[in-house]
Amino acid sequence: MKPRRSILSVPGHVQKMHAKALNSEADVIMLDMEDSVPIDAKEAARSQIVDSLQSMAWGHKTVAVRINGLDTPYGYQDILAVAEKAGSAIDTIVVPKVNHPGDIHFVSRMLDGIEMNRGFAERIGIEASIESAEGLENVSETARASDRIRTLVFGIADYSASVGARLVSISGHGEKEEAIYPGHRWHFPLSRISMAAKANGLLAIDAPYGNFKDIEGLKRSAAMAASLGFDGKWVIHPGQIETVNAVFAPTEEDIARAEKVIKAHEAAVKAGRGAVAIDGRMVDNATIRLANQLWGQARHLKLR
Repeated sequence: MKPRRSILSVPGHVQKMHAKALNSEADVIMLDMEDSVPIDAKEAARSQIVDSLQSMAWGHKTVAVRINGLDTPYGYQDILAVAEKAGSAIDTIVVPKVNHPGDIHFVSRMLDGIEMNRGFAERIGIEASIESAEGLENVSETARASDRIRTLVFGIADYSASVGARLVSISGHGEKEEAIYPGHRWHFPLSRISMAAKANGLLAIDAPYGNFKDIEGLKRSAAMAASLGFDGKWVIHPGQIETVNAVFAPTEEDIARAEKVIKAHEAAVKAGRGAVAIDGRMVDNATIRLANQLWGQARHLKLR
């Protein structure tokens, strides 16, 4: 999969923001029909997203579309309206508030029918947003629910509400956490989502950071997620993209270390040795896999 370091969320009904997003440095543009769209603009958002997908050149971008929840009267209509008319331009459908693998089964079967009807060359992927205690409890089953799934996403605000956690910021998206908890308040759900994602060959994506003017806070939040195995983070403002891309991109030191491991492994294979040692340390197969993944990302980002 292509890197998903930064996922820029854009309101589906605001056309002028689509063109700006397309020209940004975000890895993924997510055209949103859920939280950023008022109730009376849901139909307008569908129509505008279809128009933007059909009229703009998205070729070099990964494009995601977030539907409304399946527990609303809008979710199934979003899939039909957008996937039927512009599915060939969509990489993934983001399904919010996934509580049960059945949610993924439903979306996947709908996409099966749409793709058969329209004859799309590529299958549309699914991204599952985990936003509740129930969703987290079922996350492993959700991760295995369909071969369409590409990522698991952490929805911090709704998850906070579902477990009755205290609200410590206006946005509810990760600011001022250190004021009430002596550590990382979301360490467990992040680790749980990361484990389920990586056990099933998926990417793990962190929630946005609400205070778009607080770059240092954003950097800390992104670095924490990256240290737990997350591959990227949603952003809600173009000013956050550069910071998030930098945190989730491999550093020169990372790349050099990966190259050293890969070359040592290749030399060991050529010499018929099973074990790989570097600087007096044994290197296992997991480290070799990580090195190859990082090297592949560096190549894709043209860092090598």
